[in-house]
Amino acid sequence: MPKNAVVVLRYGPYIAVGLSVEHRTFRLQGLQAVLTQDGHELILEKIDDRNVVELLVNGEVVFWCNINDLDFGGDGKLDPLCEQARIAVLDAY
Repeated sequence: MPKNAVVVLRYGPYIAVGLSVEHRTFRLQGLQAVLTQDGHELILEKIDDRNVVELLVNGEVVFWCNINDLDFGGDGKLDPLCEQARIAVLDAY
Protein backbone atom coordinates (compact mmCIF):
# COMPACT_ATOMS: atom_id res chain seq x y z
CA MET A 1 0.00 0.00 0.00
CA PRO A 2 1.46 3.35 -0.91
CA LYS A 3 1.84 6.02 1.70
CA ASN A 4 -0.84 8.68 1.97
CA ALA A 5 -3.63 6.13 1.53
CA VAL A 6 -7.10 6.90 2.85
CA VAL A 7 -7.96 4.51 5.68
CA VAL A 8 -11.45 4.41 7.18
CA LEU A 9 -11.30 3.56 10.88
CA ARG A 10 -14.72 2.30 11.95
CA TYR A 11 -15.38 1.85 15.64
CA GLY A 12 -18.30 0.86 17.80
CA PRO A 13 -19.38 1.81 21.31
CA TYR A 14 -17.95 0.09 24.37
CA ILE A 15 -18.20 0.17 28.16
CA ALA A 16 -15.32 1.92 29.93
CA VAL A 17 -14.80 1.43 33.68
CA GLY A 18 -18.45 0.57 34.25
CA LEU A 19 -19.69 3.73 32.52
CA SER A 20 -22.45 3.69 29.92
CA VAL A 21 -21.97 2.25 26.45
CA GLU A 22 -20.68 5.06 24.23
CA HIS A 23 -18.44 5.74 21.26
CA ARG A 24 -15.05 6.68 22.69
CA THR A 25 -11.72 7.23 20.96
CA PHE A 26 -9.33 6.81 23.92
CA ARG A 27 -8.37 3.27 22.87
CA LEU A 28 -7.92 4.38 19.27
CA GLN A 29 -5.17 6.92 20.01
CA GLY A 30 -2.28 4.50 19.53
CA LEU A 31 -3.77 3.09 16.34
CA GLN A 32 -4.33 6.58 14.96
CA ALA A 33 -0.77 7.60 15.86
CA VAL A 34 0.80 4.57 14.15
CA LEU A 35 -1.21 4.99 10.95
CA THR A 36 -0.76 8.75 10.65
CA GLN A 37 2.97 8.32 11.31
CA ASP A 38 3.06 6.10 8.20
CA GLY A 39 1.48 8.98 6.25
CA HIS A 40 -2.05 7.62 5.92
CA GLU A 41 -5.12 9.84 6.05
CA LEU A 42 -7.66 8.56 8.59
CA ILE A 43 -11.41 8.96 8.48
CA LEU A 44 -13.14 8.05 11.76
CA GLU A 45 -16.56 6.52 11.36
CA LYS A 46 -18.90 5.46 14.17
CA ILE A 47 -20.73 2.16 13.77
CA ASP A 48 -23.37 0.45 15.90
CA ASP A 49 -21.51 -2.84 16.48
CA ARG A 50 -20.28 -2.95 20.08
CA ASN A 51 -16.58 -3.40 20.87
CA VAL A 52 -15.55 -3.49 17.19
CA VAL A 53 -12.71 -1.74 15.36
CA GLU A 54 -12.38 -2.15 11.59
CA LEU A 55 -9.91 -0.68 9.14
CA LEU A 56 -11.10 -0.29 5.56
CA VAL A 57 -8.87 0.40 2.58
CA ASN A 58 -10.59 0.86 -0.79
CA GLY A 59 -13.87 -0.28 0.77
CA GLU A 60 -12.45 -3.61 1.95
CA VAL A 61 -11.96 -4.59 5.59
CA VAL A 62 -8.25 -5.30 5.99
CA PHE A 63 -8.13 -5.52 9.80
CA TRP A 64 -10.57 -5.85 12.68
CA CYS A 65 -10.33 -6.43 16.43
CA ASN A 66 -12.11 -5.93 19.73
CA ILE A 67 -11.65 -2.32 20.82
CA ASN A 68 -11.03 -3.46 24.41
CA ASP A 69 -7.94 -5.36 23.26
CA LEU A 70 -6.23 -2.12 22.19
CA ASP A 71 -4.04 -0.34 24.75
CA PHE A 72 -5.60 2.71 26.37
CA GLY A 73 -4.01 5.94 25.10
CA GLY A 74 -0.33 6.04 24.18
CA ASP A 75 1.49 6.17 20.89
CA GLY A 76 0.78 2.58 19.79
CA LYS A 77 4.44 1.59 19.49
CA LEU A 78 4.21 -1.05 22.23
CA ASP A 79 0.75 -2.35 21.27
CA PRO A 80 1.08 -5.50 19.12
CA LEU A 81 -2.40 -4.98 17.65
CA CYS A 82 -1.37 -1.57 16.32
CA GLU A 83 1.58 -3.17 14.56
CA GLN A 84 -0.67 -5.87 13.09
CA ALA A 85 -3.06 -3.19 11.85
CA ARG A 86 -0.21 -1.17 10.35
CA ILE A 87 1.06 -4.22 8.45
CA ALA A 88 -2.48 -5.08 7.26
CA VAL A 89 -2.86 -1.59 5.79
CA LEU A 90 0.55 -1.77 4.13
CA ASP A 91 -0.31 -5.18 2.63
CA ALA A 92 -3.75 -4.03 1.43
CA TYR A 93 -2.77 -4.28 -2.23
